[in-house]
Amino acid sequence: MSEFNIALIKGDGIGPEIVDGAVTVLDAVGEKFGHKFNYKEVLMGGCAYDACGVPLPQETIDVCKASDSVLLGAVGGPKWDSVPSQLRPEKGLLGIRKALGLYSNLRPSILKPQLKEASPLKDEKLKNGLDVMVVRELTGGIYFGKREKAEDGSWASDEEKYSVEEIKRIAKIAFETAMLRNKKVVSVDKANVLESSRLWRATVTEMAKDYPQVELSHMYVDNAAMQLAINPAQFDVIVTSNIFGDILSDLSSAIAGSIGMLPSASLGATKCGMYEPIHGSAPDIAGMDIANPIATIVSAALMLDMSLGLHEEAKAINAAVDKVLDMGYRTADIMSEGMKKTGTKEMAALIAQNL
Repeated sequence: MSEFNIALIKGDGIGPEIVDGAVTVLDAVGEKFGHKFNYKEVLMGGCAYDACGVPLPQETIDVCKASDSVLLGAVGGPKWDSVPSQLRPEKGLLGIRKALGLYSNLRPSILKPQLKEASPLKDEKLKNGLDVMVVRELTGGIYFGKREKAEDGSWASDEEKYSVEEIKRIAKIAFETAMLRNKKVVSVDKANVLESSRLWRATVTEMAKDYPQVELSHMYVDNAAMQLAINPAQFDVIVTSNIFGDILSDLSSAIAGSIGMLPSASLGATKCGMYEPIHGSAPDIAGMDIANPIATIVSAALMLDMSLGLHEEAKAINAAVDKVLDMGYRTADIMSEGMKKTGTKEMAALIAQNL
């Protein structure tokens, strides 16, 4: 029997419910395939601030570093809006990424045929399907730049800064990802305005010389947003900065029908990664058993595939998700006429049963 140590960061809002759903499925995987998953629950986000006075306790960092991988729910909520900025729940998320050296964020947006009606795009724009991988730089840029604010509150600034090495390592991830897909990379920037984007474009162009099989093109971020809405099938891999990737990956996920369906993987130089749904903590529906656990469940599948090397097990989870959708079960966010409405716990149980 293979054993794996997984750090669980359930977080805030619906986080505990959706992580529990993923654990239900992981336990079923363990039973079916002969693995044992050892879970260690740690605090991060608003719940950590409430319990410890900080959004990211040192114990959480230590446990995550000692684990084979990390599974995260979601953090934040209006409850902590008045907390000083350096102690807000989101600071925990930025901090754990930095502490674990997770500099790349992979966000796949795939439109499942069962959910085509849930996409806001018309059928003709989806006739060629949707399968986009957004590769987002995760530990640099404006989210980690110098912040300043006038004492009288009359102005504030945030610095966007990238080094050549930071750009090269995320570009390498994008090109190598494209080599496993359709060998197309679109690098998104704002090089007509920003000096940091001009460095980004020049560095990615230079990196492309090492991957002659990959077709590289460049796109300004405003045009990229428009093109995702007009013709999403033109994209294979998108590589971009932290803030642009944050925005574009949410757009691409909305096109896919629901942010409740899509996973993400945050990776660095080691096998240990952090896996989480792309959506937020949705405190307005917390505890109501209506949140969609599928994004967290398929994030767990990504974890099995990319960090733990359990490729068949990951495929089994994704196949079980498809089977349950084929059976007509839907949570509220993807509900449509004629389907069977279900809740968080039942959806997770159904997926576990159909492995």
